[in-house]
Amino acid sequence: MASLAGWAAAAMLPENDSGSDETMRFVRYGEAGQEKPGVLDANGAVRDLSDHIDDLAGEALGNLPAVDPASLPLVPGEPRLGPPVGGVGKFVCIGLNFSDHAAEAGLQPPPEPIVFMKATSAIIGPTDTVLMPRGSTRSDWEVELAIVIGRHAKYVSEADALDHVAGYTIANDVSEREFQIERKGQWTKGKSCDTFGPIGPWLVTPDEIPDVQALDMSLDVNGERMQTGNTSSMIFSVAHIISYLSGMMSLHPGDVIATGTPPGVGMGMKPPRYLKDGDVMTLEITGLGRQQLNVTYDP
Repeated sequence: MASLAGWAAAAMLPENDSGSDETMRFVRYGEAGQEKPGVLDANGAVRDLSDHIDDLAGEALGNLPAVDPASLPLVPGEPRLGPPVGGVGKFVCIGLNFSDHAAEAGLQPPPEPIVFMKATSAIIGPTDTVLMPRGSTRSDWEVELAIVIGRHAKYVSEADALDHVAGYTIANDVSEREFQIERKGQWTKGKSCDTFGPIGPWLVTPDEIPDVQALDMSLDVNGERMQTGNTSSMIFSVAHIISYLSGMMSLHPGDVIATGTPPGVGMGMKPPRYLKDGDVMTLEITGLGRQQLNVTYDP
């Protein structure tokens, strides 16, 4: 999008993260649909990874290259960052997976994971524009930890589940609550509108995350804090979710799983508060960077 086209790369670093550590931050950069693989260097600049990998997609996710970012070609300018995983086969979501969010909704924690699908056509990059669909009056926000699958998983145990993870990133499970709830049927209707699946900015490998169940999460709208949480409040852990899903469906490299949201969604406020034209959402998760998304109506 024009107003944020040059905001990517280094600006994706949260204020308390100088980017000076050696964490590998895999990215996909370039125009939508034409992204190339890359990594961020210590200064937050994009380095081209095309000589080592065709794309951050499919089987390549199970064997990501270990390279020194400083040895790679520097990408000039300030390129747009796209979703950090390409060719997503499934976008699976887990509902009501935070105990404090379930309490906010006035619901008992579910005995098993609530599973729904989000259309892959909803996926956009971390600075792209979120378009509320025609007739929308209740578009809402949800910051979530997203798992990117790196190896085929079927009937895997919890003990082995994390061995199938390529990495983690941020997802915003944008939701139109009227479509989701009042139009009956599956939640998918309110979750799958075009642009309702921002992912990114980075794909960070599991070895760079000391404890995936201890990550701070936040979401602001126009600079006002709406959601604050930590993955320690997840009812079902990352390992449990992967194991559970793999007993029902094969998980393939490039599949994305959004693991639920902490409290502070607009629907849970009194009175409820929803997105409006001109809003800006800012999302952060420890070690995974920042999303910043303008909101407007789909023309």
